[in-house]
Amino acid sequence: MRNILKFILIFLSLSAYPAFAGEEVPNIGETLPLYSVIPFVGMLLSIALFPLLAPKFWHHHFGKVSAFWAIITIIPLLIGYKGIAVDETLHVVIGDYLPFIILLGSLYTVSGGILLRGTLRGTPLVNTIMIALGTFLASWMGTTGASMLLIRPFLRANADRKNRAFMVVFFIFLVSNIGGALTPLGDPPLFLGFLRKVPFFWTFRLIPHMIVASVIILAIYFLLDTYFYKKEEIKISPDNNTKEPLRLDGTVNFIFLTGIIFAVLLSGIVDWGEISIFAVHRSVQDVVRDGLLILMAALSIIFTKRKVREDNAFTWSPIEEVAILFIGIFLTMLPCLKMLQAGPKGELAFIINTVREPAHYFWITGALSSFLDNAPTYLTFLNTALGAFYPGVAETEAVQMLIKEHPDYLKAISAGAVFYGAVTYIGNAPNFMVRSIAEEAGTEMPSFFGYMIKYSLPVLMPVFIIITLIFFR
Repeated sequence: MRNILKFILIFLSLSAYPAFAGEEVPNIGETLPLYSVIPFVGMLLSIALFPLLAPKFWHHHFGKVSAFWAIITIIPLLIGYKGIAVDETLHVVIGDYLPFIILLGSLYTVSGGILLRGTLRGTPLVNTIMIALGTFLASWMGTTGASMLLIRPFLRANADRKNRAFMVVFFIFLVSNIGGALTPLGDPPLFLGFLRKVPFFWTFRLIPHMIVASVIILAIYFLLDTYFYKKEEIKISPDNNTKEPLRLDGTVNFIFLTGIIFAVLLSGIVDWGEISIFAVHRSVQDVVRDGLLILMAALSIIFTKRKVREDNAFTWSPIEEVAILFIGIFLTMLPCLKMLQAGPKGELAFIINTVREPAHYFWITGALSSFLDNAPTYLTFLNTALGAFYPGVAETEAVQMLIKEHPDYLKAISAGAVFYGAVTYIGNAPNFMVRSIAEEAGTEMPSFFGYMIKYSLPVLMPVFIIITLIFFR
């Protein structure tokens, strides 16, 4: 602990010393070498391979692995950029990671206090309806909120089924990702667009895209579920033939869930100025939002009976895993995002320079959102489009002009950032939590690459091709 505190003090003290005294301060994204992405690749490969090749080691030491890759990312940056690296790191931690984990944690805590009791049998029709309901709710209570609300009842309904992994995967596709496309409350990139004056209901223009994707994926799911249901020949034993009416416990949490939605929405409407936290400028309304989110989670813990959470099989392990792994992901992807944000002047210019048409924006925004945080990826390509069409125009005005004159570009960026989060476990944070909850409940989930090779690539890629041909040709 003493060594950790010493490192933190040295780290913060470096911000007092300019990296390039007497010289023009460089744009870090323009000067970073391409090999600085190696720790991020190492972090991804660790998440992908260790659970498969060394599961016991990973279970006990994944936090150390995350810390290792974060440290070998930050130390070279500190040596090369000193105060600039400190500023960028603090911005990632204070400006990006903490709000991210506070929002996820509050939704996880509140949703985990809502328990659906009663007899619910996981037939193909019931399962399809539950996933469709979650898809609808995701745009209004966030993909995390909808996922955490429904995944446990969904798993309990299918507790007697043998083949459950594919069910959870399709749940991730729709509830944890694609369902969040219709409002800024649904997914973080759309909320960032809202903060940049994209009208709240403008994303309703993605309804056709979402319907096409959802209908195709739900149809595939229903056919698969029907096949396995008949193959398993599920029979109801006399002991299980009694039906208990469905009812909700912990309904007070709907008040706290409403409070979370209100806090998020409020932070995008008001402007109360800025404050500086360790030289990181944050909007007052964002700090207030984070405080309200923590308050809602605390009230949920206080006013929800312990037995409700116990009966709901609620544990802190999934959110702890997300918190530990994603701090490593956020820090290791810093060089990648900075190079992308440098545009044609960075080492990843070959990616930026290939973007020309709406289809390009859809696929490249999506592909990078599958592995990077989709919120900054959304902003990167939004700014790329604004720079291509309206160089030198103020951002707010340029966004309005893009909406009016080239709406397909913003639709492509928005849909790509949201839809492609389903391609990998790390594409969107709810994916990780849903997987962890499913594994705690005894469902053997596919590995990182197994998820992609067996499910997301063969199912989602054809769907995305269809969306491209219909909407972005």
